[in-house]
Amino acid sequence: MLLHEIYQGLGEARFRDLLGQVSMGRLKTYQLYEPLKVRLHLNKLNAETLKKITPRLWERITGGDEEMATELAQAVLVTKLDVVMDVLDYLGVPHNEGFFDKDAKLMEHLPEGWEQKAYDAFHTKYSPALVLFYINHLAKEATDGTAALFLPATEAAATKA
Repeated sequence: MLLHEIYQGLGEARFRDLLGQVSMGRLKTYQLYEPLKVRLHLNKLNAETLKKITPRLWERITGGDEEMATELAQAVLVTKLDVVMDVLDYLGVPHNEGFFDKDAKLMEHLPEGWEQKAYDAFHTKYSPALVLFYINHLAKEATDGTAALFLPATEAAATKA
């Protein structure tokens, strides 16, 4: 599964929620501010302009713009490294302040059903959209993109009905 497919699977409302959580200060700290501003075709990047262009960004996501999806994922995740670290610690995945080696064998640390357990543990502490996005992002990284979209058991049952 590609990142733009994760966003699509989670839906436009969650996408809007994720973009609303992006911190400009964190983007600047991690030197992602300027590259993201250029990728989004903006003269000025702030919370207000990001909110204003969300419908246009959603169109690009549904059009399959994977490069933009990747940069948005970086923006969201560096903004919320506390969530990333909490989830990784909970799952017992070795990391260095939320980052892990690209050669890491993540699946060795992810037992069956880890997605639902992590969601149950964190969806009331943090934004459910953020928790779902990170769980799916981690699954994508752990499986080299072959993981199916995870939705919580209650939603998965509702979509099957």
